[in-house]
Amino acid sequence: MPELPEVNALVEFLDAQMAGAVVAGVELASFAVLKTYDPPASALQGMEVTGVSRHGKFIDIDVSGIHVIIHLAKAGWLRWSEKLPDTRLKLGASNIAARVRLDRGDGPTIGFDVTEAGTRKGLAMYIVHSPDEVPGVAALGPDPLAPGFELRPLLARRMQVKRLLRDQKIIAGVGNAYSDEILHAARLSPFAIAENLSEDEIGRLEDAVQTVVREAVEEARGKPADELKDDKRTRMRVHGRAGETCPVCGDTVLEVVYADSSLQYCPTCQTGGKPLKDRTTSKFLK
Repeated sequence: MPELPEVNALVEFLDAQMAGAVVAGVELASFAVLKTYDPPASALQGMEVTGVSRHGKFIDIDVSGIHVIIHLAKAGWLRWSEKLPDTRLKLGASNIAARVRLDRGDGPTIGFDVTEAGTRKGLAMYIVHSPDEVPGVAALGPDPLAPGFELRPLLARRMQVKRLLRDQKIIAGVGNAYSDEILHAARLSPFAIAENLSEDEIGRLEDAVQTVVREAVEEARGKPADELKDDKRTRMRVHGRAGETCPVCGDTVLEVVYADSSLQYCPTCQTGGKPLKDRTTSKFLK
């Protein structure tokens, strides 16, 4: 799933490409992906893109005051093209859910496809007058990159810290991968209870959130959209690396698997050398 650093880089790329362009058309290959009906997609035609921004993991394309909000979910992505096909999308014909054609003054050849791999569909698009009309945006917690962000007040919860970091209503933008990386950097068990953390543990976690997220943002910045996913994988120290060697201590990275997700951690760095139980039936990641 794209998380804050990748979405941030994607937003910066799109803003540079799209600002000032005019929407030449919006094509849907999946009616289910568009979650709103007023204003209609046709209302965007002929209007200018005035900017692209981010709310947590949501992409916000401002089209002269109408906002196209995209949430890429687990397997979605946005594929930019300098020369889109002339043929229109057909319903359900591929993994492309929607196409936006743009005109920078030389014809409607550029634009992007919103894609989603796999059979489990979670990709969502909204066309609204205000981002707050999107329930997921309205419910977002504070952004770790926002000025004045404070983690400490958010920890007064009887929640496992891994779950807290992933909860978008508590902290916006951090998902499964970067929560693994943050906890590894903070030397904390993913099963630690947030409200029970010591002052030293809170300090390490605060530092790790800022360091891991900000470094990832800088690493992703400026990379082409089609390279961001692979680039993210290469930067992970423990996430997605079960069975490999921890780059800090040399121990073997272990994994806990759930029904629809998993986490990775280093037992030496994070759990005092003790393997965590595979709590498949836990409500931990629900």
